[in-house]
Amino acid sequence: MRWNVLGWFMGPTSYPQSPNPSFQDTLVRTLALMNPCPVLKVKVPSLSTNVPLKTATTRRCESGVDDNFPSPHRFRLSFDLKDIPRDEKLKAAELQLSRVPVSKDLQKQRQQILVHDIVRPGVRGGRAAILRLIDSRVVKAREGDAVLLDVLPAVRRWLENPRGNHGLLVEVRLTTQGRDLHRHVRLRRSAEEPEEQWATQQPVLFAYTDDGKNSWSSAEDMSRRYKRATYERKHRTKEREHCRRHSLYVDFADVGWNDWIVAPPGYEAFYCHGDCPFPLSDHHNSTNHAIVQTLVNSMKPSMAPKACCVPTELIPISMLYLDDNNKVVLKNYQEMAVLGCGCR
Repeated sequence: MRWNVLGWFMGPTSYPQSPNPSFQDTLVRTLALMNPCPVLKVKVPSLSTNVPLKTATTRRCESGVDDNFPSPHRFRLSFDLKDIPRDEKLKAAELQLSRVPVSKDLQKQRQQILVHDIVRPGVRGGRAAILRLIDSRVVKAREGDAVLLDVLPAVRRWLENPRGNHGLLVEVRLTTQGRDLHRHVRLRRSAEEPEEQWATQQPVLFAYTDDGKNSWSSAEDMSRRYKRATYERKHRTKEREHCRRHSLYVDFADVGWNDWIVAPPGYEAFYCHGDCPFPLSDHHNSTNHAIVQTLVNSMKPSMAPKACCVPTELIPISMLYLDDNNKVVLKNYQEMAVLGCGCR
C-alpha cells in the first residue's frame, strides 16, 4: 500500500504513480528577548498596549489617600517618586484606577473622572488651592475594567521640582441622573475592607523611564505612528486587501488523483491571503503574540516581520477512494478546508 505526504492511501500499486506535490514548512519568526524586560503601559488613542522595550523601567508607585479631604467624590492621592533615577528620561506616566461592578439598575449611568495636578495646596480658611486639569475620562458604570489616565505632565513637574509634589486631586462626577455611585471607582478603602483586598484595588501610578542606551521609538513616536496608520488605513484609495479567505477549488483530475479518488471530483479548499497592517483590528482574528509582533515591526522592522495571514480554523471533508482490492472505502480527512483566516 502506498501513502502520500497527507497520509492518504494512494490506490492500487498497478495505477500509475503521480508525483507528490512539494510542501514547504513555514517558519514562524518570533521576537526573542534574551533578557526579559519590564513592561510599559503606553496610552495611545483608544488603545492601551503592553510594549516590551529594552532598557525600559516601569516604576509602580502606590498611593496614599488623604482621608481628611472634605468631599466623598474628591480625593487627594500622593506618590513617592524617590526611587526614580534622576538621570533617566521620563517617557510616560499613567494613573490606574480600579472599578467594581454595580447593580443592573445602575449600569446605564456614566461618570466623569477628572485628574488635577495640585500645583499649590490650599489653606483651610485662607487661600484656595491652585489646580491644573491634566486628564479626564467619561466611563460607563456597566464596565468594570481599570481606567488609565495620562498624568505625564504632573510627574514630569514633580521630578523637576520634588518639593512641588503635592499629589493629584481625583474628582468623580455623575454625568447622568440617578443614584450615586460612590464606590464604583475605587479611590478610598472602606472601613470593612481587608487590607489585602484594598492592596489589589488601590490607585497606582505607573512611571516609565528610559536610560537612552537603545534606539527604540519613544511613547510619543508610537502614538503618532498609531494615529497615522489608522488615518491612512481609513483614507487611502488603493488600500491593499486585508487578510481574508479566498476561493480555491481543487479539481482532483488536475492534480492526477482522479484515478483513485471516486468521489467527490473535487472540493473547495479555500486559502488565506492579505495584509496584516498595523494596528491590527478585532476583525483580523489575531493573537496577542501577533499584536506584539506587528507592533514591534512598526517600531523596528529589522527585529521582526509583520504577522502573516494564515488559516486559523480548518474543517474535514469525506472522500471515497479505491483500496488495493478495488473496494470503495469512505474516509474522513481532517483539516482539509479553510473555515477561518487570521493574522498570526
